[in-house]
Amino acid sequence: MTPLPTAGTPGERSGSSKLFVLDTNVLMHDPTSVFRFAEHDVFLPIMTLEELDDHKKGMSEIARNARQVTRTLEAIVNSIDGDIDQGIALYEPSRELACGRLFLQTEAISTDLPAGLPTAKVDNQILAVVIHLQRRHPERRVILVSKDINMRIKARTLGLAAQDYFNDKVLQDTDLLYTGIRELTAELWEALARGAKSCKKDGRTLYRLEGPLCSQLLVNQFLFQEGETPLHAVVRQASATTAEIETFTDYTHPRHGVWGITARNREQNFALHLLMNPEIDFVTLLGQAGTGKTLLTLAAGLTQVVEHRRYSEIIMTRVTVPVGEDIGFLPGTEEEKMGPWMGALEDNLEVLNKSDDGAGDWGRAAAGDLLRHRIRIKSLNFMRGRTFLNKFLIIDEAQNLTPKQMRTLITRAGPGTKVVCLGNIAQIDTPYLTEGSSGLTYVVDRFKGWQHAGHITLQRGERSRLADHAAEVL
Repeated sequence: MTPLPTAGTPGERSGSSKLFVLDTNVLMHDPTSVFRFAEHDVFLPIMTLEELDDHKKGMSEIARNARQVTRTLEAIVNSIDGDIDQGIALYEPSRELACGRLFLQTEAISTDLPAGLPTAKVDNQILAVVIHLQRRHPERRVILVSKDINMRIKARTLGLAAQDYFNDKVLQDTDLLYTGIRELTAELWEALARGAKSCKKDGRTLYRLEGPLCSQLLVNQFLFQEGETPLHAVVRQASATTAEIETFTDYTHPRHGVWGITARNREQNFALHLLMNPEIDFVTLLGQAGTGKTLLTLAAGLTQVVEHRRYSEIIMTRVTVPVGEDIGFLPGTEEEKMGPWMGALEDNLEVLNKSDDGAGDWGRAAAGDLLRHRIRIKSLNFMRGRTFLNKFLIIDEAQNLTPKQMRTLITRAGPGTKVVCLGNIAQIDTPYLTEGSSGLTYVVDRFKGWQHAGHITLQRGERSRLADHAAEVL
């Protein structure tokens, strides 16, 4: 374990150690951010404490984070008996990791800011602190860390080093995000199939493969090979030298339709397999608008709730982030308040209800009412402390969730519950979240390879030719 750093002033540390000045939005975005700078020191301007105090009231995620930061800072300050001017050694017990030191502003800092920057504004006061520290400790690299783009631009304009908070990012490049699919090229299949054995089991073909390339496969990853003898298979087991892959039900065939819906492309076929497989407890579906995420999920959920009786009901929730101007408070019960946010649910239920052409208008109306009674709409605000037993839980617009919120939701799942997360990381509407730090990206990366989880990135839109062309050119 790394020894705890000794006390001292910021200028006494070696030149390789940096001094990071944190903006308030970093603390509210990640309450444990003070522990995320390795051996480097962290400086908190007094104005950040004032802003934390202003945001601590309420039940929002920002207010909860502000209170957690305040409690964390209190525990850090109470951990020493000496003068906090000398810095407080940071140590994170959960990881048994020694970090740098924490410095709190205890002196009045006044410096000349460029004309036109009002000194009463908190952002400019934090910039004044960075200027002061840079002048006082020229031997060290002083860096402002902020989630505010304008704040970083102003800092660089003033000749100050500034950067975004990257510690919460799962991936720097979302092009590297796990897609759940891999093409079996001729070279790869030749290397894997060398010495392969196959057998029939319940109408499916099981292949046992050997070779060093097996280590590159993940459990529940889908493999495909096009050509004269196309192959669609899913990885059942994978180790360093061996793997097992198995063919599965072809949901593109009308005989295997799910609530009257058949897969229109390869990715939808893979997605339906994950949604209909009772051994898969957690499913994530990524894709742009019109790829069929919600429709496929509802079709699979209704089939397993109404016909198979595998789950007792469908619970659907989503993040209530408006695209345009907020229209204010909504009247009614919880489900009535969530109604305007669930337009996608109504649209897809209408499509599913029309799949039975012989039912007639009265029959479809009665069936629609019956289906709505098997679907419960819940708000994210009331999820804490709940446990869902034997439910089919759908989390829509999951790209707007933070990793912490995603953890809170997924841990609500009790025995027999299946959780499905839907989203498009290119349509994030929450401040301070990016494609790399979204909770949806976080769970896709963390759950890959688990035997009871699966992920598919849907590529092809199936809404209309107009929607497909708009998504491509706009």
